[in-house]
Amino acid sequence: MKSLPVISISEQLAEQFAKSISLIPSSMQTLCDSLLIDTVGLCVASRNQDYLLASLRASTEPGNCTVIGHPSKVNVAAACIVNGTAIHGEDFDDTYEGGPIHAGAVIIPAILAAAEQHQLSGKDILAGISVGSELMCRMCTVAPKLVHKAGFHPTAVFGAIAAAAGVSTALRLNQQQWVNALGIAGSMASGIIEYLAEGTWTKRMHPGWAAQSGYRAVRLAQEGFTGPRTLFEGEHGFFHAFANKDDCDFTKMMAGLGEVWVSAEMAFKPFACGTMAHPFIDCALELVKQGLDPQQIEKIECITAEGILHRLWEPLQKKQNPPNGYAAKFSIPYAIAVAMIRGDAGLNDYQEDVVHDPRITAIANKISYIVDPNNPYPNQFTGHIRATLKDGTVREHAQGFFRGGKDAPMSIEALEKKYVANCIYGGWAEAHALQSLNMIRSLRASKVVDLSLLRS
Repeated sequence: MKSLPVISISEQLAEQFAKSISLIPSSMQTLCDSLLIDTVGLCVASRNQDYLLASLRASTEPGNCTVIGHPSKVNVAAACIVNGTAIHGEDFDDTYEGGPIHAGAVIIPAILAAAEQHQLSGKDILAGISVGSELMCRMCTVAPKLVHKAGFHPTAVFGAIAAAAGVSTALRLNQQQWVNALGIAGSMASGIIEYLAEGTWTKRMHPGWAAQSGYRAVRLAQEGFTGPRTLFEGEHGFFHAFANKDDCDFTKMMAGLGEVWVSAEMAFKPFACGTMAHPFIDCALELVKQGLDPQQIEKIECITAEGILHRLWEPLQKKQNPPNGYAAKFSIPYAIAVAMIRGDAGLNDYQEDVVHDPRITAIANKISYIVDPNNPYPNQFTGHIRATLKDGTVREHAQGFFRGGKDAPMSIEALEKKYVANCIYGGWAEAHALQSLNMIRSLRASKVVDLSLLRS
């Protein structure tokens, strides 16, 4: 058995975050506002979707917490599950280059539900969102790609730990309770990626489940329940279980903690699909803009990263012919084809009737890939399309960044425009969307968080 450390990773995290939350920089204040704007808009966008209504029907336990876009008030767990599912359901939510993970869909539901249940202030939610988001992003540095390779969804399993950290911080737990909460959450983390097989719905509920797990772990710790302080580095710890990796190096995860906030570079999506497809969509749109006629394409070869094959490229025939709209969100061949034919890859471009459009399917079936062993994924998301036309002409375009990410960030104005569009898509009047946007902008200044304007 490995000897136990005098001071564990969890204990170091508790100490450093406790020191830093009184000095949260403006970049994290901006991130907090951006996450709130993006996630609330996504809740409204998906509020009438079948998977969301099923989640709501299954989560009717009454309580004090808001289900965004609905009149219901439910308990903390139900609010976490439904709001987390709503945010992540259309795969239009934030991501982190280096993960990829989707922090907002986990952290925001957990913090908002805790805020309503415990009458927290805007200052409390800023601290909770900042710490939860930061830990979730930093966990990505420990075993890059290995959690996905082991068959787990990083957003789901990292999310339970990060939600516990965020809620512990928002509720001002002491350092021992904080450490216990993370240790307890480690036994609640779950989420496998078998949804890829047939486009079923389980990925959609992973963030909500992680959010409620984090909250429950915090409440247990608050009442004296204990969890392993060696959650991260232990012989039977988190990365041993979820990444099949022992003797992990936590140097990058801990470097500059409390001084450098890596989550401030979180990315926001312009397209409603899997993150790594985005640079390929941009390449497709650029080629069409340059005059490429999709009907003249003989074949398309894409240069891509090995690390995304099992989620976005393989099995290739299924990715060329996705069975439904949700499966299409994890298909690069479909993303390229729909962008070329319809000029976008937004919410309307993943409807069932669109997915089976023969014009799109015809293009998707001409698309294959070549692996670049030197591709920088997961630290950078790239796209590269080489189209051969029927007359033998070759048209090519490459993009070495993710639009909406750190190299081409989405402005707050663009996020607000996305928010209004998502609210209208979900059936809200523009006037109500703008009124709620003003409320979100002022949330961090609230003495007591009030989300009543979002219950409609």
